[in-house]
Amino acid sequence: MQRTNIDMLNGSIGDKLLLFALPLAATGMLQQLFNAADVAVVGRFVGKNAMAAVGSNSAVIGLLVNGFVGIALGANVVISKFTGQKNKEGIARSVHTSVLFSLLGGIAITLIGEGVAPLILSAMSVPGEVFPMALAYLRIYLLGMPVIFLYNFESAIFRSQGDTRTPLICLVISGVLNVFLNLFFVCVVGMDADGVALATVLSNLISSVLLFALLCRRNDAIRLEVSKIRIHGDSLKAMVRIGLPAGLQSMVFSLSNICIQSAVNSLGADVMAASSAAFNIEILAYYLINSFGQACTTFVGQNYGAENVPRCRRITTISLIMDVCITAAVSFLILIFGKPLIGIFNGDPEIASIGIIRLRFILAGEAVNAVMEIMSGAMRGYGYSLMPAVLTFIGVCGIRIVWVYTVFRASSTFFTLMMVYPVSWVVTAAALVAAYLHFMQRFRKA
Repeated sequence: MQRTNIDMLNGSIGDKLLLFALPLAATGMLQQLFNAADVAVVGRFVGKNAMAAVGSNSAVIGLLVNGFVGIALGANVVISKFTGQKNKEGIARSVHTSVLFSLLGGIAITLIGEGVAPLILSAMSVPGEVFPMALAYLRIYLLGMPVIFLYNFESAIFRSQGDTRTPLICLVISGVLNVFLNLFFVCVVGMDADGVALATVLSNLISSVLLFALLCRRNDAIRLEVSKIRIHGDSLKAMVRIGLPAGLQSMVFSLSNICIQSAVNSLGADVMAASSAAFNIEILAYYLINSFGQACTTFVGQNYGAENVPRCRRITTISLIMDVCITAAVSFLILIFGKPLIGIFNGDPEIASIGIIRLRFILAGEAVNAVMEIMSGAMRGYGYSLMPAVLTFIGVCGIRIVWVYTVFRASSTFFTLMMVYPVSWVVTAAALVAAYLHFMQRFRKA
């Protein structure tokens, strides 16, 4: 397994960024494809109400997961920095802290989420004909939070060493199982949205157990020893300091998406189903964007730990160019095949027509989104993640919430609602570029 590690401190940069980012993007895309299988199976074998029930939970689940995924990114940065410093004790303490914290955090979210699940869906204006299935889906999904969080923290540990292929392999195994379980629970057992939620929980259990076993079999600094699993206060503090703002930044997107999803829900089941199908397609481009952002964070983190700041700057520049170019190309391809892709989820022509509106607005602005990810990722690599979080909160969450309660209220159409995405991205990207340039100027003076 150690052969899969990438040397981030020496040699070329561009090819290593690709070796890191592409398996990471593939991991996210496959994860989303397996999630899309949930929507496709219920859309084809149950109906559009079940499809809407699964789709209506996407923003809620994203909100619950993204906060801890951000802290997992903090673990990535901390372990990467210790790796650059060749501090084996610091790496080991951070690894064992990460594993226990992910499990405890997952249990806490499960307990809290189960209590407030009906209130959340009611606040999102989920229609009555969809509500029971949506609630059953969310309750079952919440039971899997401990293993979902564990998988994300374990993946962060591997990625801190430049290994993005091992989490990908484990995801492929569990994802294939997820598809078969979807079909089994829905087509054989006769379940609906609750069946695909159960399949998701079981498949995540498999992927987290596989990574846990592989960490226990390592013979390097990230080796996991069950007897040493405990919370180390200094390691946790460093992870939270870097990861919590990153998690809040991700949660901001989810909060604004919940607000938008509530507006989508008010437009009826057809719009809900169409938006859900389009989301499961457009998100593939986002995983490319995010993978280069995480690559930038990890590479900058290791090289900053090794005190090689000029290489950090080159990493940021190369990451930005590659991310924007590749994202623009992939977004263009998805747009070309947009309607046939939406048809995979549901054959209704009306749903395809509505879904393509969302695809055009989202994918046309993804290159701008790439700029946001790289600027944020670079600053997180240096250990400064509060400023990107604040700017994203103001630029993304603020603009979208105001838009929903003003512009959309004045013209309650799906077209008007989707316009908020490119508007919020352009404003936030400009602010993040200015913040990064200001940060680097102060950094050079210091």
